[in-house]
Amino acid sequence: MVGPNVWVEPEDRGVGIVFQDYALFPHLSVSDNVGFGLRSPGLGRGQRQSRIQRMLDLVGLRSLASRFPHELSGGQQQRVALARALAPSPRLLLLDEPFSNLDPDLRERLAMELRDILNEAGTTALLVTHDQYEAFAMADVVGVMQAGAIAQWDTPYRLYHRPSTREVADFVGLGSFLPGRLFQRDGLSEVHFELGVLPIRARTDQALAGASASIDGDVSILLRPDDIIHDDASPLQAEVVRKAFRGAQFLYTLRLPSGAQLLALVPSHHDHALGERVGIRFDADHVVTFPAEEPGARG
Repeated sequence: MVGPNVWVEPEDRGVGIVFQDYALFPHLSVSDNVGFGLRSPGLGRGQRQSRIQRMLDLVGLRSLASRFPHELSGGQQQRVALARALAPSPRLLLLDEPFSNLDPDLRERLAMELRDILNEAGTTALLVTHDQYEAFAMADVVGVMQAGAIAQWDTPYRLYHRPSTREVADFVGLGSFLPGRLFQRDGLSEVHFELGVLPIRARTDQALAGASASIDGDVSILLRPDDIIHDDASPLQAEVVRKAFRGAQFLYTLRLPSGAQLLALVPSHHDHALGERVGIRFDADHVVTFPAEEPGARG
């Protein structure tokens, strides 16, 4: 849109933006805020009012059309800012951490509502956020940036279960790394580690394992908390060293016999005491490995 011989006026670029602090006009009503960008010469008064009402209906604020920003809650102000940005029907909507000023419960709820609103409006959106769960809740595709470059551009599912680098694996979600040794024979790969022997079946996981250790060699294995299953019948025991109650689940930090620690999500009716030993086993669809780190490289 802008180059050595090209200049398109901002109002003609078809790009809307929702600012981090909403940036509503304090002297304008909700209705006038939403209609601020609807000043095209070809748009009649009736069409303008119809579009404003349509946007207010979309965000559920028609009954507050005559209110002023200071009379609204944070969540309501966020909806007004969204309606104002969508009113001119932009081809692209930019969202700059739009939920950062809201409490966690409201942030999660509005993220889901915003996704529904964008789908209904048929608008493509680009969201900038430091909250990965917010990105997972809203986005079809997520880009993880590191040192000013995109480290991985993928679906939320693949970012979590098939991270392309250890740095992405470290950043996305919770996880632990255990040492293991990779063996590759006749096109088959398996990893031996403290929890047992794991065959690597998925081609993408095999490719990542091959890059981790060219033939046979030491690797680091990514274990997500949901990969570790509480199993009283398992011969492998781990000691509970920390626990965090999360309502439906406990997040346990467990110490293996070797001294290595891992995380496990366990239904909260299994309320184990610190120092207690519990049976565990590994159960995951993907075996994700990375090159082994040099001793002392990471705590």
